[in-house]
Amino acid sequence: MEQKNISQILEEIGTLLEIKGENPFKSKAYYNAARTISGLDDLDGIIREKGLRKIKGIGDAIASKIEEYISTGRIEYLENLRKEIPPRLIELLQIPNLGPKKIKVLYDTLGITNIGELEYACRENRLITLPSFGEKTQEKILKGIEFLKKHKDEHLLGEIYPQAESIREKFLKIVSPSDMEICGSIRRRKEVVKDIDILVTGKDHESITNFFIALPEIEEVLLKGDTKTSCRLKSGIEVDLRVVEKTSFPYAVMYFTGSKEHNVRLRGISKAKGFKLNEYGLFEGEQLIRCISEEEIYNILGLQYIPPELREDYGEVEAATEGRLPELIEMGDIKGIFHIHSEFSDGIDSIERLADRAKKMGMSYIGISDHSKSAYYAGGLKTEDILRQWDMIDRLNRRRQDFHIFKGIESDILPDGSLDYDEDILKGFDFVIASVHSGFNMKQEDMEKRIIRAIENPYTTMLGHLTGRLLLSRDGYPVDVKKIIEACSEKGVVIELNASPYRLDIDWRYLKYARERGVLISINPDAHSADGFYDIFYGVGIARKGWQEKKDILNARDLNGIKDTLNNLKRKKGI
Repeated sequence: MEQKNISQILEEIGTLLEIKGENPFKSKAYYNAARTISGLDDLDGIIREKGLRKIKGIGDAIASKIEEYISTGRIEYLENLRKEIPPRLIELLQIPNLGPKKIKVLYDTLGITNIGELEYACRENRLITLPSFGEKTQEKILKGIEFLKKHKDEHLLGEIYPQAESIREKFLKIVSPSDMEICGSIRRRKEVVKDIDILVTGKDHESITNFFIALPEIEEVLLKGDTKTSCRLKSGIEVDLRVVEKTSFPYAVMYFTGSKEHNVRLRGISKAKGFKLNEYGLFEGEQLIRCISEEEIYNILGLQYIPPELREDYGEVEAATEGRLPELIEMGDIKGIFHIHSEFSDGIDSIERLADRAKKMGMSYIGISDHSKSAYYAGGLKTEDILRQWDMIDRLNRRRQDFHIFKGIESDILPDGSLDYDEDILKGFDFVIASVHSGFNMKQEDMEKRIIRAIENPYTTMLGHLTGRLLLSRDGYPVDVKKIIEACSEKGVVIELNASPYRLDIDWRYLKYARERGVLISINPDAHSADGFYDIFYGVGIARKGWQEKKDILNARDLNGIKDTLNNLKRKKGI
């Protein structure tokens, strides 16, 4: 957590310097340092060995500030910067299409210091004449403010899950694993979550509650009762703790896991069978039907056990009634990782280090896919870089018998739908991920034509982050997702499930349709460091929500299987 804090602090310093209008190289140095710190394996060890200044991009000034934070818990330089800038001004960064430079203009010219003032200024058309703004920018900012209001108090699963797990680990010091559960949207692996729901059973309710409110993460107790206690964490996330009797625990786990729609369906089935189902139990008249697990409850209702991820009233009740629920993909089924950026473009780790980490995680292959040449802002690879990378991968593969590195690229889909390299380069890759990285404001019809033309390119192996969305930051570009899935089905193109918790794109609601159309899914982390590999966990959760089985997932195949699959895809396209 301290490493993450340091990275966030350096990022904040860079942002504040940019808002102040300092030399852009200075703010960029802090941004780069933040990224470098976040990707280090053992920051504590590096600091102990006094090795901070040996790290590329960590000069004496930044190293001194990190050391100051480690020893004192504060950085005087940052505190002084915060005093110079209105405290709520940085909130404006939450608005899509609004960066530090534009915020500086708004502050300097209109004195805007918070989102409310900015919205009022937009309504009064005060941004139209400002340099670098105009009517379209003002309109985008207003839409961004509306987006923020719509998603107020929502959090990314990737942000909230580690905090929930940290609380779980602490609770396991006083209760057994079978006596507690993280429920709600987290258990259902929703991509966006509002709060943390914790359910615990134990004889001494008061001691459990007191243990909870004394946790170091807790900032404020909002409500303390006999069975329910609500708190706010220091991170701003709200947590509800419910303490229930042992006999009620399985029913309460089912109820508080949800979803509401799923629970309504279960109550309807219960009523039709002459039962009553609620968070306290399953009753026949006034008599409790004793169950020790959710599995027993579903069984009594005449249903297969429905995994939490599927409980969205999305066809799971009908399937469970007929005994045709899928055998969902699991983390242990993933055998390799595609969509990885190395230090050749905008990643921070060498290809060898990436391979070593993947092997340590039990993987048998990785697919390197750095940015293509049009993505100059991300160090996109020119032809000579590609040839140099291929040579390095060949040398690394010769040294490894039980692990393989595939040669790939994340090729920009250009505005006309073409890919970013000529055929003589494209044919040398083992796989090509085609992705849209620019021109998001196209009309829907034009965007669909653009993407479908890329899908029709025989060298396209998989389609990256299908809608381009950034959860809680940016809606995806307008496309008929089913139309895109159909094109991938026709042309034998794999669809990426981008596992970055900022994307989780393709949306799980479309994965069932992709499965019906026989489209393979690749759960890819879009990793820019070896640590990014662990985002696969979130991708697997979304794949499970989308009814995906092992056979539906490209990278659930072993090394021989993946080689055969990639070769077959090429052969079918005449490559």
